[in-house]
Amino acid sequence: MRVDVLVAEIGSTTTVVNAFKDINTENPIFWGQGQASTSVLNGDVRVGLQGAIDDLCQKMNVDSIEYDEMLATSSAAGGLKMTVHGLVYDMTAKAAKEAALGAGGIIHHITAGRLRRTDLQKIKEIKPNLILIAGGVDYGERETSLHNAEMIKSMGLKIPIVYAGNCENQEEIKLIFDEESDTKLYVVENVYPKIDDLNVEPCREVIQDAFEEHIVHAPGMEHVRDMVNGPIVPTPGAVMECTKLLYQCIGNLIVFDVGGATTDLHSVTEDSDQVSRILISPEPKAKRTVEGDLGVYVNMENIVKVIGKEKLQEELSDIDIDKVIENYKPIPVTNDEIKFVERLAKEAVLKAAERHAGQIRYIYGPSGRSTLAEGKDLTLVKYIVGTGGALTRLPNRIGILKEIARHNETGLLLFPGEHAEILIDNDYIMASLGVLSKKYKNAAIKLLEKSLQFKFPVKKAGVQGEKLKYEIELERLELERIEKEKFNADHIKET
Repeated sequence: MRVDVLVAEIGSTTTVVNAFKDINTENPIFWGQGQASTSVLNGDVRVGLQGAIDDLCQKMNVDSIEYDEMLATSSAAGGLKMTVHGLVYDMTAKAAKEAALGAGGIIHHITAGRLRRTDLQKIKEIKPNLILIAGGVDYGERETSLHNAEMIKSMGLKIPIVYAGNCENQEEIKLIFDEESDTKLYVVENVYPKIDDLNVEPCREVIQDAFEEHIVHAPGMEHVRDMVNGPIVPTPGAVMECTKLLYQCIGNLIVFDVGGATTDLHSVTEDSDQVSRILISPEPKAKRTVEGDLGVYVNMENIVKVIGKEKLQEELSDIDIDKVIENYKPIPVTNDEIKFVERLAKEAVLKAAERHAGQIRYIYGPSGRSTLAEGKDLTLVKYIVGTGGALTRLPNRIGILKEIARHNETGLLLFPGEHAEILIDNDYIMASLGVLSKKYKNAAIKLLEKSLQFKFPVKKAGVQGEKLKYEIELERLELERIEKEKFNADHIKET
């Protein structure tokens, strides 16, 4: 059997392959999915990849599969481990963090200001795959990022470094990490070029390029290019790519990915006019947060503590909670297990939304009470999308996502309203479509429509359409103003 593209998702424990046919036609097909245990830690990624392909053959009842291309996403061996170093936490360090998370990085350490010996020791212990240095607006403070670059250079790490700070430092940074160094340096535009201006997209792209270039040298991944002949993207970064693609099709949205170890939330949305006027610091249009304590399997006990065991038993009165916990498995089978996991998933979704969304704050001063907004504004979100194992397979997945709008009793959270529509990635292929979209954008859009079971508008009528109408109206008003001024001037001359 021949397919056009296989997309492999190489995870820490499982490798999944998704097969796609007729990729260059008006009707691309998601043909099937296979999976096997990941073999990166055993020293050769090809074993797990071949095992997943064999499983796909068995499920689809074919002897073998040939493919023109294989693309991949990877979160194996801890994913894209990063450390981030900026100047001021609420400014350059935060901007660098947003760039790293949006690219699919897993941030293990963030520093603000000059690096100390304790920071260097922590970096050694983390053994990151990549280090991001930022600091200083363009033509502003220079010394901190230069000091941090010198300190990192002194460690002799043979990992890529991305510099995304003050543009005046670029030449000196290149001299610090000279050609004789074993370190690969990527220099990119400043993530925080001026006050209240985030510029994270160029940095995100470079981080993903650096990941793809260097992941092939990671232990167990050395032979990945023997099978994968297309892009390799961090799995969370691929979900973000798919989220941004979906935004182009339907407008403001958020995507929840509830997993066994973490809950990721991706949002691509504009700020409302009301909130943008009182926002105390800028937020990226595309934002990702990772809640490392909210997983429904590895971190099950954390969520139970958050809910409270007594409250959980009271809510699920027809279930023996202790018995379910004692025999807990990664994939629920019995009705009791399913109800238990649905309650955990609901808590993970609500807590992740709380931490991702901004909030309204009141401050009091000599002139009275002032209203401020802090964090990401989700009030214009029109679609809430569920992906990941829990939110694509649990029977009450739509009900879980509907709870988000009801979870804002005080009105202080910048949450989506009840008008937001729920969509589910039924084929569980958003990560695969994220990497597929890099080369086959139209096919990825059509496959998204099928998986979400939702027909996209022929032309996007969302935010960009509204902006166009707004700009046309502004232009009309400006022409009216000019005509009135001209009329008044002529009238004055005549009189």
